[in-house]
Amino acid sequence: MAHSFQKDHHLNANHLFQQTEKSIGRLCKYLLGAPTETARNILKDKTEPVRKKGDKPNPRGHGKNGAGQYTGAARVRIAHPALNSGDPCPSCEKGKLYELAMPSVFVHIVGTAPLKATVYERIRLRCNLCGDIFTPELPEGVSEQKYDDSATPMLAILKYGCGMPFNRIETLQRDLGQPLPASTQWGILDTAAVALAPVMDAMVSFAAQGTLLHNDDTSAKVLAFLKEQDPDSKRKGIFTTGMVTESEGHQVAMFMTGRQHAGENLHDLLKRRATGLPPPIQMCDALSRNVSKDFQTILANCLAHARRKFVELVDRFPDDCAHVINELATVYMHEAIARTEKMSPQDRLAYHRLNTEPVMTALEAWCHQQFAEKTVEPNSGLGKAITYLLKHWKELTCFLKVPGAPLDNKLCERALKFAILHRKNSLFYKTQRGAYVGDLFMSLIHTCQLSGLNPLDYLTWLLKNTKALQSSPHTFMSWHYQDQTR
Repeated sequence: MAHSFQKDHHLNANHLFQQTEKSIGRLCKYLLGAPTETARNILKDKTEPVRKKGDKPNPRGHGKNGAGQYTGAARVRIAHPALNSGDPCPSCEKGKLYELAMPSVFVHIVGTAPLKATVYERIRLRCNLCGDIFTPELPEGVSEQKYDDSATPMLAILKYGCGMPFNRIETLQRDLGQPLPASTQWGILDTAAVALAPVMDAMVSFAAQGTLLHNDDTSAKVLAFLKEQDPDSKRKGIFTTGMVTESEGHQVAMFMTGRQHAGENLHDLLKRRATGLPPPIQMCDALSRNVSKDFQTILANCLAHARRKFVELVDRFPDDCAHVINELATVYMHEAIARTEKMSPQDRLAYHRLNTEPVMTALEAWCHQQFAEKTVEPNSGLGKAITYLLKHWKELTCFLKVPGAPLDNKLCERALKFAILHRKNSLFYKTQRGAYVGDLFMSLIHTCQLSGLNPLDYLTWLLKNTKALQSSPHTFMSWHYQDQTR
């Protein structure tokens, strides 16, 4: 009996040690930043091929930006001061000159304040007899308003796209001799949010009709909510929900900050879905709060989330975790091929069934085998990771059954980095209104990025057309601007 007690005590202590070590590892990643989770980095000793002596590593592709990548730069065409196309060659005096298709390009970059002020000193003339004063008009293209339509978008991009707090922007502008107080910045963005609200509402309506919905949560802080906190309330958390939807070949990003979690915000979104449409594909992790209880979706769970559970244990169970990670690497390799060849959803499904399904079937059998042969303790870290994989197997393999179902939720996780960046720098929103303004601009900015558009140009276009967008906001989506600029 004493021996049994010692054995149980040893197992409990070992389990506690594993859990503590895992928690410390997570804390180190939180404080120091996690490295990339690629198999090359995680399983470096096992997966890297041995290079022959003298072999050079493959280039990583991080070279200089070519002139063509400066899409927002001004272009100045410079002609030769003395020669033209068709002139005789001054060197050989026999041939004729012609213009080359590729000009000689020089990129010149200057520094300036993010928001640049210009002071127009209009010389006034006054009659010494009647006293009338004559003042010249402002130059053509300069509006009478102090803040140009392009100033507000730049401020929104700095604050909600790059995570710079108002006070930091104020300090930067003041140091560069072009002051812009924090309170003024908020007033500018708050006013603009009123004008742009119809576009945000139209984006939500469009997203509700989507065929694919990604959603996830991250924590947030709104001071007004904390002050009004009911001690007896069961709901203590404040969340920022990120959603990315796909519909009609377009992607829309949305952010929603408040008491509601991802599933409740998804419920509100699907209430605006047209009747008669088939259930959309929903990609999220396996948390129950990500799912709407009243609306049906085709649920797909994040394969990268399941993989990450093995990544966290690779130091404790190197061989078993390496097996799972390498098998999933094969799955992602086939997904990369499908994307490279731009397969249709049906062709992609057929390709995955032919090439990926055998890999996943073998992995499922391997998971069951570990428990059947009792080589893995179910309550150990590895056992829990395998249990998670098997418990959500149907949702994790949705891409093998439903055309267009993604493998993971990385698209939404990348979107949530906007909210996380703001939280790390600005720490909190003061009021629900402040959270709404932040959500609105983050949604517009990231939707632009998903479309490959310049958010400064798009937001400027919206603010120049505020009257028109009030009556037909659905015609002012980012892809409509893209169609106009082609």
